[in-house]
Amino acid sequence: MEDEDTTMSLIRYYCYEKYYNHVVNAAAAAHRKFSNDPIYSFFHAYGTLMQDKIQEAIAELDTIKDSGDESLCTLMALVYAEKKRTNPDREVIQQLDAKVKEDRKSASPKSLYYAGMFLWLLGRKDKAREYVDRMIKLSNGSREGIILKGWIDLTSGKDAYARKAGKYFDEGLKEKADIFALMGKAQYCEYRQNYSGALEMVNQVIVSFPGFLPALIKKMKLLLSLQDWEQTIDAAIRLLQRDKNNPEALRMLALHSLCRDGDITESVKQLSNLISSLDILEPHSPELFYRMSLAFTRVCGRNEKVIEQTHRMVERAFSLAGDSDLATELGYQMILQGKIKDAMKWYKTAMSLDETSVSALIGTIHCQLIEGHLEDAEQQLEFLTEIQQAIGKSGELLYLRAVLAMKKRRSQDEVANLLNDAVDTHFSTLQGLPLGVEYFEKLNPEFLLEIVKVYLSLCPAKPPAPGQPPAPLLQHCASVLDTVVTTVPGLLQGVFLLAKVRFLSGVISAAQSSLHHCLEQCPSHADAHLLMAQIHLLQGNFSLCSQSLELCLSHNFEIREHPIYHLIKAQAQKKMGELVGAIQTLQMAMSLPGIHKVGSSIKSKNKKIDLSPADCVSVFLELAEALWLNGEQHEAAKVMQDAINEFSGTPEELRVTIANSDLALLRGDTELALSMLINITPEQPYYIQAKEKMADIYLNHRKEKRLYAICYREIAEKLPSPHTYLLLGDAYMNIQEPEKAIEVYECALKKNPKDSALASKIGKALVKTHNYVKAVNYYEAALRTEQQNFLRYDLAELLMKMKQHERCERVLQDALAHDPVNELPALTDDCRYLVLLAKVQNKVEKNEDALLSLQRARDVQAKVLKRMQLEQPDTVPMQKQLAAEICAEIAKHYTSQRGYERAVKFYKEALVYCESDRKVMLELARLYLTLDEMDACQEQCSIILKNDQFNEDATLMMADLMFRKQDYEKAVFHFQQLLECKPDNYPTLSRLIDLLRRAGKLEEVPRFLDMAEKHCSRAKFDPGFNYCKGLYLWYTGEPNDALRCFNKARKDNVWGQNSVYNMIEICLNPDNDTMGGEVFENLDGDIGNSTEKQESEQLAVRTAENLLKELKPQTPGGHMQLRILENYCFLATKQKANVEKALSVFTEIANSEKDHVPALLAMATAYMILKQTPRARNQLKRIAKMNWSIADADEFEKSWLLLADIYIQSGKYDMAGELLKRCLRHNKSCCKAYEYLGYIMEKEQAFRDAAFNYELAWKYGNQTNPTIGYKLAFNYLKAKRHVDAIDVCHKVLDAHPNYPRIRKDILEKARTALRS
Repeated sequence: MEDEDTTMSLIRYYCYEKYYNHVVNAAAAAHRKFSNDPIYSFFHAYGTLMQDKIQEAIAELDTIKDSGDESLCTLMALVYAEKKRTNPDREVIQQLDAKVKEDRKSASPKSLYYAGMFLWLLGRKDKAREYVDRMIKLSNGSREGIILKGWIDLTSGKDAYARKAGKYFDEGLKEKADIFALMGKAQYCEYRQNYSGALEMVNQVIVSFPGFLPALIKKMKLLLSLQDWEQTIDAAIRLLQRDKNNPEALRMLALHSLCRDGDITESVKQLSNLISSLDILEPHSPELFYRMSLAFTRVCGRNEKVIEQTHRMVERAFSLAGDSDLATELGYQMILQGKIKDAMKWYKTAMSLDETSVSALIGTIHCQLIEGHLEDAEQQLEFLTEIQQAIGKSGELLYLRAVLAMKKRRSQDEVANLLNDAVDTHFSTLQGLPLGVEYFEKLNPEFLLEIVKVYLSLCPAKPPAPGQPPAPLLQHCASVLDTVVTTVPGLLQGVFLLAKVRFLSGVISAAQSSLHHCLEQCPSHADAHLLMAQIHLLQGNFSLCSQSLELCLSHNFEIREHPIYHLIKAQAQKKMGELVGAIQTLQMAMSLPGIHKVGSSIKSKNKKIDLSPADCVSVFLELAEALWLNGEQHEAAKVMQDAINEFSGTPEELRVTIANSDLALLRGDTELALSMLINITPEQPYYIQAKEKMADIYLNHRKEKRLYAICYREIAEKLPSPHTYLLLGDAYMNIQEPEKAIEVYECALKKNPKDSALASKIGKALVKTHNYVKAVNYYEAALRTEQQNFLRYDLAELLMKMKQHERCERVLQDALAHDPVNELPALTDDCRYLVLLAKVQNKVEKNEDALLSLQRARDVQAKVLKRMQLEQPDTVPMQKQLAAEICAEIAKHYTSQRGYERAVKFYKEALVYCESDRKVMLELARLYLTLDEMDACQEQCSIILKNDQFNEDATLMMADLMFRKQDYEKAVFHFQQLLECKPDNYPTLSRLIDLLRRAGKLEEVPRFLDMAEKHCSRAKFDPGFNYCKGLYLWYTGEPNDALRCFNKARKDNVWGQNSVYNMIEICLNPDNDTMGGEVFENLDGDIGNSTEKQESEQLAVRTAENLLKELKPQTPGGHMQLRILENYCFLATKQKANVEKALSVFTEIANSEKDHVPALLAMATAYMILKQTPRARNQLKRIAKMNWSIADADEFEKSWLLLADIYIQSGKYDMAGELLKRCLRHNKSCCKAYEYLGYIMEKEQAFRDAAFNYELAWKYGNQTNPTIGYKLAFNYLKAKRHVDAIDVCHKVLDAHPNYPRIRKDILEKARTALRS
C-alpha cells in the first residue's frame, strides 16, 4: 500500500511541476504494477492530453468515463480536451457539461476528490476548493481532502488562504506520515520563509520514503534558499547518482558553474546535457524547454555559447507550440546577440500571435531605441505609459523611457529619476523570493547591468579630486552591482562594472581588487586591462600602465581599433614627457571610425564597441592639450575648433568650453577663462564642473577664498541636494572654515538623515575645530537616534585620541554587546571594534584583555573571510590583509611576553593570509633570530631580499646572521651595500659599528665615518653622525669623548633617547668595569679608594640622575628599562639602604616579567654589592641557561662576566673560562673577557698565555686603560719579553705620568734585565 501511495504522490508531483511525459510513464508503470485502477489510466490520459496529443487522450478518457469514482474527473477532462481542439465541437462540449452537472449532484467523496484534484492541476483553484469542501463535508473530514485543500489554498496566490494551509497539513499528518502532506507542509514553511523548517519536513520524507525522488529535488532547492551552494551541489550530485538524466539537478549544476564559478565551458557542457535529458524525458513539453532556459539567458552576460544553447531550447519549444511568449523570448535573445533586425522579426511574430502582448511591444520599442527610431519608440512608450495602470508598473518600461530621455538629450535629473524608479520597481518584484532559479530569472542581472551602463553615462569620466565626494549616482550603481556581484559572482561583466564604479568613486584599492579577480578568471578581458591601465596612470605608475596596455593588446589584438586604448596610451606618454608620441597616438585615435560621429558604435569583426560622447570628446581635448604643451598652439586651436563644431548642441559641448578655459589658463589669461565659464547655467549639464573650475581659478590663481566659497554656495543654492551641500561643506573645510562647514553639513543631514558620510564629516569637522567635547556630544546624540550606529567607531577613535580610555572601552564593549550575528556588515563591524578595543586595552596595559580581544577579532575575521569568498570575492585580498594584521598583532603580544613559540605560530598564520607581507616576514625573521633558528631566519630574509634587494631591515638581519655564523666578511658586505648607496644612513651605520665591535674589527669604523663626512658637509652637526661617533668612542675606551658626542645628539627626536641611555650607562660605569665583580676590585687599592675617585663617582651618579629625568619612554619595555636604570643609580652609591631598595624593585620586575635578563642581572649585581654571592650566582646561572638574544646582548655579556668573576674568586677557572669564551664568541672586542682570561693564565703561571690575552684586552681597549697596560707589561716581564714590557710602560706613562708602581716594578726591572 505504501508503494502505491508513493507512486500516487510521484504522479501528483509530476503533474504539479508539468513533467507530463513523466506523468505518462509513471502512470503506465503503476497500471502494470498495481492493478487496472482507472485512476492510473486517467493520469496517463491527462499526461497525454497536456502534451497536446488530444485525439489519443480523448480515446483513452472515453474508455474510463463510466468508471465509478473516476468518471466525474474524466468527464471534466473530456470537456477540457474538446476545448483544446483546433475546431471544438460545441455540441459535444454541451453534452459533456450537462453530464458533469448531473454526475456532480450524486458524486461520491472520492469522485469529488479526483475532480477537485483535476481542477487544481488546471489552475482553477476556486472551483477546486468548492469540490474539495463538499468532499470533506460528505466524508466527515477526510484526511485526503484536507491535505488537498491545504495545497489548493497554499497555491491560490491569496495570502489569506495560504496562511491557513499549514493547519490543514498538520491535520493531515495526525494519523500517519503522508508524502503529499509532508511535501505540502514543506511548501508551506517555504512560503512563510522558514527554510530550515521546510528542510526538516523534506528530510522526514527522505527518511520515511527513500524511493520518493522529488524530496531530494526539493531538498536541493531548499539548500539553495538557505544560500548554501556547497550542499546544494552535493545534493545535485547525489540526485544524479540516483537519476542520471534528472533535469533539475543538471540545471542546478549548470547554474552553479555559470553563477558562482563563471565557468562557461562547464556550464555549456551541463546545458547540453540538460537539453539531451529533456529530449529523452520530455520531448513534447515546450513549457519545460522554455522554463529551463530563462535563468541562463539572463545571467550569462551575453555569452554567445550559452545563448546558443538557450536559443536551441526556446526554438525547440516554439516548434512544439507557436506561442507569443516564446517568440518574445527569441526576440530578446536576438537583442542580446546584437541581431536587432532578427529581434524585430520575432517581436512581430509574437504580436501576430497575440496582439495584446505587452512584452512583445516593449521588445519592439527596445529595438527601435537601439536603431535610433526615436519618434516611433516615443509614440509606443506614450501608449504603454497611458495604460500602465492596467498592465502594472514595469521596470523595463521605465528603463526604456530613461534611454529615450537620454537619447533626446533631456535633463540628467529626468533620466536619473526614471532609472531610480526602474531599479526600485524591478527590485520590488524580488521581495520575499528566496535564492533559487526563479530569483535568478527575476533578478535578471543582464537588465540591471544595462541600467548601470546608463547611470555611468551620466557620471563624470574621472574619479573625484582628493577630498571631493563622488557623484551621487555612483552610489546607486554600487548598490545595484553589489546585489548582482553577491548573487552572481561568476558574472565578470558585473565585477568589471563594480570595479569601474569604485574607480570613479575614488576607491582605487577596491577597484584594483575587483579587477584582479576579473583578470584571474579571464586574462583576456580587454576592458579590465584598460581600466587597470587607467588606475596605474592615475597612481603615476606609468610603466605598469604601459604593461597593462601591452597585456590587453596581447590578449585582444582588435583593441587597437578601440579609441580608449589610444587615449590611455597617449595620456601615459604625455605624463612621461613623450609629447610627440602622445600626439601621434591621439592622431591615430582620431582616424578611427566612430570618433567623428558622436556616441556611435563601431563594429570590429562582429564585436560592437560602444563609444560614449564623453570618450569621443576626451580624444579631442587630450590632443589639443598635447599640441599646446608641445608648442603647437595653432594646431591646438584648430583641434579645439573642430571639437566645438563636432559637439555643438550636445551635452559634451560644455566640456569643450571647460577645456577651452584650461587653455586660456595655460596662456595665463584667467579673465578669459572665467568669462568662458561664467555663462554656463544650472539647467545645463556640467554646470557643477564649470563652477568647480571657476572656484579652482579663484582659489589657486587669484587667491580669493571668498569668491571660491561663493562658487560652491551658488551650486548649493541653484541645485540644492545633499551632494551639492556636501561640496559646499568640503569647500569651507578646504579654506579652513570648519564652523561654516559644520552648519552646511548639518543642513545636508536634515535632508538626508541616513547619509553616513555626512554624519561622519560633521564629527570630523568638529574634531578639526578642536571642539572635542562637542564632537563627542554630537556622536553620542547621533547614536541615541539609533540611525547612525556606524558613528560608534568614530566616537571610540576620538575618545582614544582624547586619552579617555575608559569611556572608549565602554563604547566599544556596548557596540559588541549583542546576540551572535551572521550578517556580513555586522561581522565586519565587530572585527573593527575588537581591533580598536585591543589597542585601547594595550594603552592602559590590560595586556591579557587586549590579547583576548585580538583572538576574538581573529575568529570573527575568519568568518568574514569565509563569507566574503562566496559573496564578495573581489574584496577577499583586502580582508586577508586585515586578518594578517590581526595575527601579527597577536604575535607581537606573545613576543612581548616572551611566548616566542606562539608568536611564531601567529606570524606564520599571518603569512598564510598575506604571503608577501614584508613587515610580517621581517618580524618572523627577527623572532627566529631571537630563538637562534638561523636557517629559518635566513630563509625569510632571502625571500624579502629577492623581491626588494635593498630592504634595509632584511639586510641588517642578514648581516647579524652572518656575524653569528662568524662569517664577518659577508656580514660587513651586507652593511657596505647599504652604506655605499647612502653613507649617511646612520641607523645602519650604528648597527655596523656594533657588528664590527662584535667581530673584533673596530679599526674599520673610521672609514665609514669618513665616508659619511664626505657625503654631507654638515655631517659633524648631524645628531645621527654624533651618535655613531659616540658609540665608536665608547667602544674604544674613550668615555669622555663619547659623552661629548652623545651630548650633541641628546636633544634629537630620533637619536636623543638612545643617546641619553648611553650617557647614563657611561656615567654609572665609565671604565666598563664588572659591576659587583670582586676579582679586580682592590687590585688598584690606592687609586680605587682615593677621595678624588669617590667624588668623581658621586658626581657621575648625580649626572645620571639628572639625565634620567629627560627620558620619556613610549613603550612598556621602555618604562621597564627606565625603572631599572633609576635603581642602578641607587646601586652606584654602594650604600646598603639604597642597594636594598633597588633590589626590591629588581625582584618585583623579575617576578612579573618571566626570564627578564636585565632585571635578573640587576638583582645579581645588587646581591654582589651586598656580599650575598650565592644568591647572585643563582640568578646568573638562570641567565647562563637562556638562549642569547641580540636585544639583551649587552646584559648577557655582563651576566656571563659577573658569573665568571664569581667562579674565578672561588678558583673554578675552567667554568669561568667557558663563560669567557662564550662572551668572546658573541663579542670579539670584549676586553674585560680577555682581561679575565689573562688573569686566570697569570694565576696558573702561564705568563705567555696571560700576556697574549692581556695584549688583546690592551688592543680592544684602545691602549687607554692603565691597569690593563700594567698587567700586560708585568706578564711581558715574566715572559722575558723585556722590550715589549718597556714599550707598554712608556705608553702607560705617556697617558698617565703618575700611574703608581709601573716605573719601579716593571720599567726599571725590564731595563735592568736588558742590560744584564
